[in-house]
Amino acid sequence: MDGYAEHRSELESLGASIVAASVDDPEKAGEIADGKGFPFGHSVTRADADALGSWWEDRRGIIQPSEFLLNAENKVMAASYSDGPIGRMDAADIVKVINFYESKK
Repeated sequence: MDGYAEHRSELESLGASIVAASVDDPEKAGEIADGKGFPFGHSVTRADADALGSWWEDRRGIIQPSEFLLNAENKVMAASYSDGPIGRMDAADIVKVINFYESKK
């Protein structure tokens, strides 16, 4: 989340919005979201994970990292599903991907 906060102004200048969510309760999610500058949802459920097509881990009752880059028509341009800390989208790379897609218009 910190990487997206660091690149927030650059992403916004490209017309991108950042939204995050967690299984954490409102208080814990608020601690994580504090100072990030973008919406941060809380209390994500298995039904939410299923709606996103994300992986839900029954043992810990958590959604595994699921990241999406949507275009202006809400079409998924890139997606990342992870079952741990490796393989998440890097904010600086997302800036590059957006610039790449924009250059192809």
